[in-house]
Amino acid sequence: MKRRNFIKSMMAVSAVAVTPVALMAKEEAKAKKKGPNDMTVEAAIKAITGGTDVKKSDIIKLTVPEIAENGAVVPVKVQVDHPMEESNYVKAIHVLNTKNGNARCVDVMLTPANGKGYFATRIKLSSTQEVVALVELSNGTFIKATKSVKVTIGGCG
Repeated sequence: MKRRNFIKSMMAVSAVAVTPVALMAKEEAKAKKKGPNDMTVEAAIKAITGGTDVKKSDIIKLTVPEIAENGAVVPVKVQVDHPMEESNYVKAIHVLNTKNGNARCVDVMLTPANGKGYFATRIKLSSTQEVVALVELSNGTFIKATKSVKVTIGGCG
């Protein structure tokens, strides 16, 4: 009988000792600060455009899969049907997402020497969300296109 009482008391003591540690770990996880690059898509667009108005446009062809089986490698293609002349060209293509910790996926700077406003890459998506192609033209205007991607297995942890 002494052995049973000993085991019961040891289990009770271990439960009391472990509970505060588990609670502290949860509190630390909640208090964990975001990284320096964490930002929402709205904040990212404001940082890129400087608050300039952004319009949706049909000249941007954003190609992403409707369903991505693995969020760690989602192919993205952005093609802008716009001239690439010395005074009128696509200056930058920015690919953003709406739900990852950091909304900015990639920023590509272009010149007329590139020949056309086109870029292809692979990005990570943590869950089902929208992908945004934000394009800056040489005259200082910004245009965008968005498409939704359903992610079956998240790629960001």
